[in-house]
Amino acid sequence: MANIKLTLQYDGTRYLGWTRPEKDGYHKTISYRLSSVLEKMSGGPVTLYAGAKTEPGVHALEQTVSFVTDAFSDIEMLHQDLDHYLPMDIRILHCEAAPERFRADLNARSRTYEYRICTAPVYNIFTAAYTAHVCPAPDISAMETAAGYLKGLHDFRSFSGARKKKGTEKELTGIAFRKSEDTDNDADTLILSLTASDFLYRMPSLIVGTLLEIGQGKRAPESILHIFEGTEKAGSPCEAKGLLLKSVQY
Repeated sequence: MANIKLTLQYDGTRYLGWTRPEKDGYHKTISYRLSSVLEKMSGGPVTLYAGAKTEPGVHALEQTVSFVTDAFSDIEMLHQDLDHYLPMDIRILHCEAAPERFRADLNARSRTYEYRICTAPVYNIFTAAYTAHVCPAPDISAMETAAGYLKGLHDFRSFSGARKKKGTEKELTGIAFRKSEDTDNDADTLILSLTASDFLYRMPSLIVGTLLEIGQGKRAPESILHIFEGTEKAGSPCEAKGLLLKSVQY
């Protein structure tokens, strides 16, 4: 048996996220498209383990997936065949043999998401599919103050759409705000990045949505403390098309 590690990227626009229950549209997910291709190629069932479970409409710059199989001996040919049979909005960046005990979900140390925001008065139509539009630009200093309350080890159940009572404590290790480095094309693009040990369901989109409400003056930075206490609700989730999984760290 071989343990295979894939690094892939995808445009999540037409998918219901990485995975969903079968009764709730599983066939419209990234994991379904990848596993169905692998199962046709191998002639048997394939169980995928992913570094992160992205939400509906969310993209991935680098997603990590692993699976165990005895059907593929030529890694390079597997890479070529996957790129041939997968839809054009799912691409394999790397395909390699992994250590026997490696699992993309269990061995991940942290995950990083980015949110791209166009702050120009006129929306750039050539980047609109992957960028939210907020104009005038949000107040970065207010969002940085709020970020100070978010960073660290907290119970993030109030920033989640899941009804979990356990496993909701996560460590948010980094929140950063920066202007795009591409000054020719994206001078009015603000990039917000989040790094955490792990993310609960909808946690990235609810954190970003709340920070944007703070940046727009709709609520105070200290509202983060009230959300953790359960006396206030998190903000509306951000627009999915601007959110992408940047990387999974091991």
